[in-house]
Amino acid sequence: MALDPSAVLVAESSLQPICEEIRRHREALEYVRDFALRKRLPVTLDVVKKIYLIFHPEEGDIKTVRYRKDVPQHRLYFHEYAPPEKIPAKVRQVVDWLNDPETRKARGPLRIAARAHYDLLRVFPFTTDSGKVARLLLNLLLLRAGYPPSIVHSTERQRYYEALKGSSTAMSQIVLEAVENNLASVEKLLDSYEARRR
Repeated sequence: MALDPSAVLVAESSLQPICEEIRRHREALEYVRDFALRKRLPVTLDVVKKIYLIFHPEEGDIKTVRYRKDVPQHRLYFHEYAPPEKIPAKVRQVVDWLNDPETRKARGPLRIAARAHYDLLRVFPFTTDSGKVARLLLNLLLLRAGYPPSIVHSTERQRYYEALKGSSTAMSQIVLEAVENNLASVEKLLDSYEARRR
């Protein structure tokens, strides 16, 4: 019997949930990267649900995904959330806005991605991992437009939370800075690599 070379064996059982979470993150990142390459496919409600399902396969399939039914009491983000009864319509609004030709005419791709992220987090559709789903949607849109991912550094996390309480313009600024920082890091890495090759 041959072993799968990509399989990782975890001897310590207490680490298995962490390894499973890492595996799901990798799978979600691969899905987003692959979907971003398919530029003709629209970003639909099913895409948002699929990202969520990668983190929560126990939810079943796209047809059985459930939105949040309550307002979380203990939460990391302190902005206003959509009431549970309005979640389906609000998520649909975000997706419809994304696919509206007028959106692309009036805004650049970075602002569209930041606004979609901001709007989805203001809805906060899922009980858990709404933030992960929104950030992956943001990066799907950025990658599709030829930008690098937007990764908010931990030192900027408080500004990120403040932007969620503020306006989509504040979120656009955070996203722009994160993209610029990512590009600067890549340039620094390439410079270092080239210097070693000389």
